[in-house]
Amino acid sequence: MNVVIDAADGGRFGAYLALPPGDGPAPALVVAIEIRGLNANMRAICDEYAARGYIAVCPDLLWRIEPGLDYDPDTKEGWEKAMAINAAFDEAKAVDDLKATLAWVRRQPRSNGTAGVLGFCLGGKLAYLMATRSDAQAAVGYYGIGIDKALGEADAIAHPVMLHIAGEDRFVPPEAQRKIAGRLATIAGAEAHIYPGADHAFARKDGVRFLAEAAALADARTAGFLDKHLKD
Repeated sequence: MNVVIDAADGGRFGAYLALPPGDGPAPALVVAIEIRGLNANMRAICDEYAARGYIAVCPDLLWRIEPGLDYDPDTKEGWEKAMAINAAFDEAKAVDDLKATLAWVRRQPRSNGTAGVLGFCLGGKLAYLMATRSDAQAAVGYYGIGIDKALGEADAIAHPVMLHIAGEDRFVPPEAQRKIAGRLATIAGAEAHIYPGADHAFARKDGVRFLAEAAALADARTAGFLDKHLKD
């Protein structure tokens, strides 16, 4: 279902909400979008986690640029649009919107008060930043870009965090991968996994770089990690 959430700066943004079966209390998961926007893939991820027993909500983090965006960055026109969006994107405000979403979902009738964050691509870095800047009780990020430049915030990590890194990601070179993995290895409850042969967006099932074996491994690790830290 579609919902509307109040932003900290006075605006309002849309989000997709999927509820788990039954009517009892459940943990929540805030899903942070790819640069493609709040599209069918992100809604499907929410639906999948709802079926696993989570209240899953995905906010439209591009609403300040263009609400309701849904496009394909793997085309020439889409790539140009993605670059324009990336240039206009306000990362700090997006983190504020994720915090607002986290607070909103914790207030929902079905919530048991426990909530984590799961992000992809653009949202992969945001998931890391939520681990350093919020009280999310667990965070998972898939192929986030630029995390190596934000490792100075790693000391603020207070809850478990897992990062999935594509070994052939042209946006995250090997040196950056080693920095991320090495830094997280020094933090209790933090872990990073590198997937050799996998490219950026390897877990997007409808994407041109989907790599089934790596995606299945990353997804299984994620499900186990979230269940351990948000359900147990």
